[in-house]
Amino acid sequence: MASKPGTLYVVGTPIGNLEDITLRALRLLSEVDLIAAEDTRVTRLLTRRHNIDTPLTSYHGHTGGKRLAQLVRKLQEGSSIALVSDAGMPGFSDPGVKLVAACAEAGVPIVVVPGPTAASAALSASGFPGREHVFLGFLPAKGGERRRALQRVAHQQGALVLYEAPHRLLESLADMQAVLGDRRAVCARELTKRFEEMVRGTLSELTDHFTEFAPRGEFTVVVEGAPPKVDIDIDDAVSEVAELVEAGLSQSRAIGHVAKRRGLPRNALYRAVHGPEVEE
Repeated sequence: MASKPGTLYVVGTPIGNLEDITLRALRLLSEVDLIAAEDTRVTRLLTRRHNIDTPLTSYHGHTGGKRLAQLVRKLQEGSSIALVSDAGMPGFSDPGVKLVAACAEAGVPIVVVPGPTAASAALSASGFPGREHVFLGFLPAKGGERRRALQRVAHQQGALVLYEAPHRLLESLADMQAVLGDRRAVCARELTKRFEEMVRGTLSELTDHFTEFAPRGEFTVVVEGAPPKVDIDIDDAVSEVAELVEAGLSQSRAIGHVAKRRGLPRNALYRAVHGPEVEE
């Protein structure tokens, strides 16, 4: 067998289209002693398509420490194992990172076999500069935690790339607009699959679109980075809000108007008006 014994191969697999796999990945999946898969049912579709009969074992988020220890022991004893996720590269928002970390600590050789990822695919097609970008994985499910996570990257000038489930997409888009401002963004749905779709627009336009057309499938969202920093007198912006309120505008509408006119994130101006606490 050509592969090295006692090696963990971190293998990239297709994110949708089963043809998107490298010749090297196919060879190694055929040669290793065992494939550790996030979901054996998903991986079996790939191995059957390419006539690979290597044994499969499950390794996922609910796998206990006993299975992790078994895999590390097999590697230490000389077996070669390929680690794969359901789609893309292991370690990108999936439990494979724990096995990689355990192998690194145990001194087991680790070899990466690169493949596609939804994050890089969406960024490439977004049209936003990709020299600098921030990958956020999945945003927190709870609104307050999600907004705080967005606040931490609000001033990053590189594009923000994240994954989102369809049932949380509208909530996340609303929080992005509130924290980041109404930036341009791309929602990439079901990349490389039959119903692949890329919807472009501002965050408010995307919210309107997916309010009308219910989100389906897994999403990768790319949000334009923050504009170059300019000196903004936040006190002056707060004073303008006060003037509009005194003139009869509601405080919420006044904050929204001033934030949009001055290019400020709405949440930043809200905090300047009300204090450091973020509205939950």
